Amino acid sequence: MADILPERRAAQTGPGIEGPSRTRPRIGVILAAGRSSRLAEVTGHGSKALARLGGPSLLERAIRRLLAEGMEQVVVVVGYQAGPVAAVARRAAPGRVHTVFAERWELGNGASLAAAEPYVAEEDLFLLVTADHLFSEGALEPLVRAGRPAVLVDHAPDAEAWAEGTRVRMLEERAVAFSKELGDPAIDCGAFVLPRSIFDAHRRALARGDASLAGAVTELARTQPLAAVPLPPGAWWQDIDTPEDLRRAKRLLRRSLTKDTDGPVSRYLNRPVSSRISMALAHLPIHPDAVSLLAFLVALGAAWALWAGRGVLGAVLATASSILDGVDGEIARLQVRTSAGGALLDGVLDRLADAAILAGLGAWAIADGTDPRAAVALVVAATAGSMLSMATKDRITALGIPPAPERWIGFLMGGRDARLFEISVLALLGMPAVALAVVTGTSFLSLAVRLLLTRATLRGAWPGPD
Repeated sequence: MADILPERRAAQTGPGIEGPSRTRPRIGVILAAGRSSRLAEVTGHGSKALARLGGPSLLERAIRRLLAEGMEQVVVVVGYQAGPVAAVARRAAPGRVHTVFAERWELGNGASLAAAEPYVAEEDLFLLVTADHLFSEGALEPLVRAGRPAVLVDHAPDAEAWAEGTRVRMLEERAVAFSKELGDPAIDCGAFVLPRSIFDAHRRALARGDASLAGAVTELARTQPLAAVPLPPGAWWQDIDTPEDLRRAKRLLRRSLTKDTDGPVSRYLNRPVSSRISMALAHLPIHPDAVSLLAFLVALGAAWALWAGRGVLGAVLATASSILDGVDGEIARLQVRTSAGGALLDGVLDRLADAAILAGLGAWAIADGTDPRAAVALVVAATAGSMLSMATKDRITALGIPPAPERWIGFLMGGRDARLFEISVLALLGMPAVALAVVTGTSFLSLAVRLLLTRATLRGAWPGPD
């Protein structure tokens, strides 16, 4: 327990004395003190904050999520099995995570929150979550941007979530009461932006015998109602209290690996395989960039096999490379470690791999009797089409132009997933020249449609994707 900061008293400030004004919280607080007896069969009576989900533990995932949302520092409140929990917390982000022991954690999560007071006493606002709540990417963003005391609210929970959740009483889009005894349809998602006055509210609630977080925020809402920030469309969250909750969270997490922009081959063929591989590997110390390099090397193997006229081997390796190309990003998202550098490396390696595979097809086509000049022209056209198709998509994003409906453009079979699928199928059929022609046609068709829709959007003739 020597490495855990003890609970200490906050410096007292007089009424009306405020620190520097901030519209966005800098510090996140994670409550990870509870025992969770209902998950004992999974945790072996350990802390559920250390239960692994898609690679990282629930606590590591919460820490990385808060850091990804822009928190500069994270305070983790520990209680049950404080030593192991604190050790995991500090390893998650050395230098940016502080742990504090809540001496009265068994009273309730409000008492656990009280232990964090000294570490946020100078903040106007701080972000609060609990370690056993899982949030999808983007779910917390509108809450963090609220700029005032707020709570993330699910207005349409399913029956099971509503039965287990803390209901929220609303008054003109403001949360004025929190309790499991309320009959209101909305529930809180376990994420709050709170002012430092929450600690005075906790003390008032505690004086009435209520040490819960719900009691503290209800007391706060009596004088300072919280803005009710709705869960963003498409976002999800999961409270993990039981083994069934954990299984459901795993399903949600794996399904979230599918992107809205995925083409049909990626969505219906590659992701069902790659997401299972990623879920199985994410707990290992594998850096996503290493998977990007592996996918590139497999693609080079496919290029060599096609160059040598070994169509079956080339098809197998091209398909494997396409699947692995999804694994790197999936592992990064599972580990909450996405980065611009990783995306850049992945994009560069993909373009190099495409050029090598198309060159391999060209060499095979020449060896198969295609006129060398025609084969070279097809390789140049296919390479230019595939490169331009991807470059325009990246340029549209960089310019901040409303994107074309990439999911539907994907059905034109011009995306990378479809391109490698076309190459694989036609390589199995021993038709390298046809593969080059098909890649050329689908790439330029997708490019043309993307440009037309984008220009129509800029002119106001097309409202853009929903």
